[in-house]
Amino acid sequence: PPATADQFWVYELRNEEPPMTAWGEAQYKAARASFGPHAVSISDTNDVVYQKCLPPGMPRIFAHPFPMQIIQAPGEVILLFEYDSMRRQIFIDGRPHDTSLGPSWMGDSIGHWDNDTLVVDTVNFQDHGWVDRVGHPHTDALHVVERIRRINHDHLVDDITIEDSKAYTKPWTVHLDFLLRPNWTLGEQFCEDSETF
Repeated sequence: PPATADQFWVYELRNEEPPMTAWGEAQYKAARASFGPHAVSISDTNDVVYQKCLPPGMPRIFAHPFPMQIIQAPGEVILLFEYDSMRRQIFIDGRPHDTSLGPSWMGDSIGHWDNDTLVVDTVNFQDHGWVDRVGHPHTDALHVVERIRRINHDHLVDDITIEDSKAYTKPWTVHLDFLLRPNWTLGEQFCEDSETF
C-alpha cells in the first residue's frame, strides 16, 4: 500500500549510461556538471540549477540527496520534496493529460494502479535542463514512465523509463531504491539568487 502522510523516503540512485543521439552526445559533452565523471567546480558549471537557481525538474529531482514525502489523497498522489520545497502532483482519477498550462519543470503526470504498482506517465516538459546531475540532456519531447511499488514495508522502488527521441536513440531505465524514514521531518529549503553552493 502507499505510504501515509507521516512516512518519508530517502533514496539511492543507480544510473546507467544512456544511448544518445548525435545531438544528445554533443549536449552531454558540452555540459559542465559539478557531479559525475567530468565534474567541474560549482563556479565553472553551466548547470542552470546552480547557475540560475532554476528547479531541477523531473526526473532529476530524485537525484538530489534530500528526502521526500508521499501523500495519497482522493484522486491524486502528491510528492513533497525537501529540495527547493518542490511538489509534484500525480492525478489518478482517470483524467487525460492536460497540457493547457504549457510545458513545466515537473511535467504533467497521470497515473493508475496496476495491482500494487503505481504506473505514472509524465509528458509536457520544458526543453532545458538535464535529466540528472551529470549533464544528460532532455528536450520538450521527454516522456517519462514510472513503475512505483513497495517491495516490503521499508523499501519503495521506482523504475523510471526515459524516452526522448531528440536526445536518445532508445528508451532507457533508471532504478531508484527508497528507504522509509517515518520519524524524519521535511525541512524548508529554497534556492536563493544570492545562495552560494
